[in-house]
Amino acid sequence: MRLLLDTHALLWALENPSLLRAETRTAIERARTPVLVSAASAWEIGIKIAVGKLRAPLDLMQQLRDKRFTPLPVTVEHGLRVGELPLLHKDPFDRLLVAQAQLEGLTIVTRDPRIAAYDVETLAA
Repeated sequence: MRLLLDTHALLWALENPSLLRAETRTAIERARTPVLVSAASAWEIGIKIAVGKLRAPLDLMQQLRDKRFTPLPVTVEHGLRVGELPLLHKDPFDRLLVAQAQLEGLTIVTRDPRIAAYDVETLAA
């Protein structure tokens, strides 16, 4: 199982892992393949910091390296897949994560039930 962290799951994993389900924490910590963080999540975090909805995590890039999380770039193919998805969820960041998960064969770690409505594997955060 290749994991892709939804933005809230990423922030919880970095700043307050106890918010994650114990089974999910274990899956992240013991993953045999890289745990992925989408560039879309970095974009979402950056926007929320800029508009004052989120305080900046301390040295986010270093924390990602420390946890051995791997960046997942957004490709043209990912962007085009978003346009093919049904409008079950209006959040553009989450729709991009769904597209990435579908194309790359990933399981999204999330607590968002709207993501689970898509044809994508999820693991409850």
